[in-house]
Amino acid sequence: MITTVAVENYRSLRRLILPLGQLTVVTGANGTGKSSLYRSLRLLADAARNGAVAALAREGGLPSTVWAGREGGSRFRKVVDRPVQGTTRTGPVSLKLGFAGDTLGYAIDLGLPNPASAGPTLFGFDPEIKREWVWAGPGPRPSALLADRHNNVVRLRDSSGSWVMVTDGLRAFDSMLTELADPLVAPELFVMREQLRSWRFYDHLRTDALAPARGSHIGTRTMVLGSDGADLAAALRTIIEIGDADGLREAIDDAFPRSSIDIEVQSGHFELVMRQHGLLRPLRTPELSDGTMRYLLLAAALLTPRPPALLVLNEPETSLHEELLAPLAALITAAARKCQIVIVSHSAVLIDALGRADAGAQILQLVKEVGQTKLVGQEPLDEPAWKWPAR
Repeated sequence: MITTVAVENYRSLRRLILPLGQLTVVTGANGTGKSSLYRSLRLLADAARNGAVAALAREGGLPSTVWAGREGGSRFRKVVDRPVQGTTRTGPVSLKLGFAGDTLGYAIDLGLPNPASAGPTLFGFDPEIKREWVWAGPGPRPSALLADRHNNVVRLRDSSGSWVMVTDGLRAFDSMLTELADPLVAPELFVMREQLRSWRFYDHLRTDALAPARGSHIGTRTMVLGSDGADLAAALRTIIEIGDADGLREAIDDAFPRSSIDIEVQSGHFELVMRQHGLLRPLRTPELSDGTMRYLLLAAALLTPRPPALLVLNEPETSLHEELLAPLAALITAAARKCQIVIVSHSAVLIDALGRADAGAQILQLVKEVGQTKLVGQEPLDEPAWKWPAR
């Protein structure tokens, strides 16, 4: 389980170190940094696929995603009666992401290339990986390091505890997780890469009239719902045949009393139909409301027969009537028994329902002070132990 997530200099997240539980709910007003935290988790997962640099480029590049406030950040005194004054940057541009778990942790430090060594290139604003760490235990510290990447040099700790240099030619835009992970030579990197690749994110599940989930598609066994929801019918049928069929029936009856779903097949194409009490014929997906479609998509994601190490849902309450939030909370709570879940939400009804359904749910409320995202009630000494690797 991930116990700590840390972000520094990403948008409004000047320095944010959060504790995570088996089920964590992140909430706060609009503009307090919830989406930035969600994106930072996605960036960490992208690092295991060599996609962090491209993901940052899609956001406008490192200069537009890095913290835009004063370099001193939380160290300067808050002033409310006059504008915050800028200062001359003294340190390098640095965006840092990391997490610690029960057994292993990972951190990455991204920065801009050195113009003197970059040579002629049109990619001068692409981020470079300056430092990567993989360690054992609850927090980053030199004595617990298992793998250390400094610019293009990577070294691994062998079975005797000595350092062995693996390569001194790693390209600045390649992660050691993708280039050097090997179950025999670098088992810790391999385990970390597979863990990050198993993380699953759902945010923009479409339910509009042209949404892929409303169409008929070729059906194959689908252990994991796709990010666009096009394989909804196949995913639900997979749950019925080899997953938690009883849990799915209960989730549908809880949300839509005396209703049921079925999957019809024609020439290999799967189509979802829903039977509701009082209607003489089943309803097909084009006839279902946005809220009904979204609930079914979330049910398919949460009842997956192949739970991920981490499942992150961004504003799952979108399009749902308040009456569906308690059944959704029950679904989330049941899924949290099989995998770690992070929910990003500003629905008080859903958060209250999650608190009642799972007394151990951890509620984290974010606020923004002088442009910085902070955790309500967290003082500097309350932060989980964390120390970033130096460049």
